[in-house]
Amino acid sequence: MRIFKFGGASVKDAEGVKNLVNVLQTVGHENTLLIISAMGKMTNAFEVLVGNYFDNKSLIGESLAFIVDYHSNIISGLFPNTSHPIYTKVNALYKEIESFLKTNKSPDYNFVYDQVVCYGELLSTSIISAYLNEHDLENDWIDVRSLIKTDNFYRRAKVNWDLTQQTITKNVNTNKLNITQGFLGSDANNFTTTLGREGSDYTAAIFAYCLNAESVTIWKDVPGVLNADPRYFEKTQLLKQISYREAIELAFYGASVIHPKTLQPLQRKEIPLFVKSFINPKNIGTRVSKGIGLDPKTPCFIVKKNQVLLSLSTLDFSFIVEENISEIFNLLHLYKMKVDVIQNSAISFSVCVDNTYDNLEKLLHHLKAKFKVTCIPNVSLYTIRHYDDRSIKYIEKDKNVLLKQLYQETVQIVTE
Repeated sequence: MRIFKFGGASVKDAEGVKNLVNVLQTVGHENTLLIISAMGKMTNAFEVLVGNYFDNKSLIGESLAFIVDYHSNIISGLFPNTSHPIYTKVNALYKEIESFLKTNKSPDYNFVYDQVVCYGELLSTSIISAYLNEHDLENDWIDVRSLIKTDNFYRRAKVNWDLTQQTITKNVNTNKLNITQGFLGSDANNFTTTLGREGSDYTAAIFAYCLNAESVTIWKDVPGVLNADPRYFEKTQLLKQISYREAIELAFYGASVIHPKTLQPLQRKEIPLFVKSFINPKNIGTRVSKGIGLDPKTPCFIVKKNQVLLSLSTLDFSFIVEENISEIFNLLHLYKMKVDVIQNSAISFSVCVDNTYDNLEKLLHHLKAKFKVTCIPNVSLYTIRHYDDRSIKYIEKDKNVLLKQLYQETVQIVTE
């Protein structure tokens, strides 16, 4: 069985959905499982809806209307006959969203986030499944929440692999074309959980592992894995082959093409991962597998924006010792800060973190009780794999370098 993952950019409008059909007709669709993300930027739109639910309830109707209008435009472009069952199906999903927002009693933002944002994937897969059936691509629509079981760490749930293996093996007919949602799972109480942003890639890897798939293909709007994000860098280069180890390194540092958790389950069973263009599906793209580390061997650039740089020293200028570092990391863990860079000297400790959960003020309040703290928000973290002098100078040009950390194969630079 093959696993195909299509991201939001590939199905952002009616033409994108039609092109998905073209891709399947070009490369084949037998014994295939499709993992589909929310359409376009709908995850962002649902995040706005959740934000308004907590901060400005008067805007809930407007936020929901935007979501309804967006999907309605796509549906009308795919199903001119307004009596098609898909109209009833999506209307029922809209009513579920409204009902949850009216009846929910939980004050937990992360819980509410997962119960609401999931509808982006439920809507997209319902629409696409119906369209595929209209074009002789008969498929089974599967609610992934009944298959991928997790803990209740909302917004970054951990997979229960044993239970997930059982449910997938029992419920997926590998002889058919199947379609399901990326990004989602459910906990022991059947509440929806999510696997983290860009978690649809991880979903594809979970199914590949559990079904012993032949391969995973991630369909993108780029030719494959590039040595840099073309949104931020000019003259990018296609990487034709990447080893699992190298890809895991790139993912760890934040390469946006491959989700950090995606690669480990594929590596364990040596399932190759392909990253290909849905615009030119016949092109070779990138292969991630056992073998050559990187082809061609070239510097790879990764950038993370909107990071926070914290510099700490003891109040009495004594040494930063193991006890201090342990306390700092306990606080970083407590406030769910993702650590991207660490640098310490005898009397100082610096760390660059991602404030995903918006807990920075709480963390600072706690840290300042024990340490002298300098906080610089909105910094950029650049990582270069396989760096050389030229690549470092390119990054540092016309920037104020706040922190620089060199390793054997990697350099990390924090700039304002």
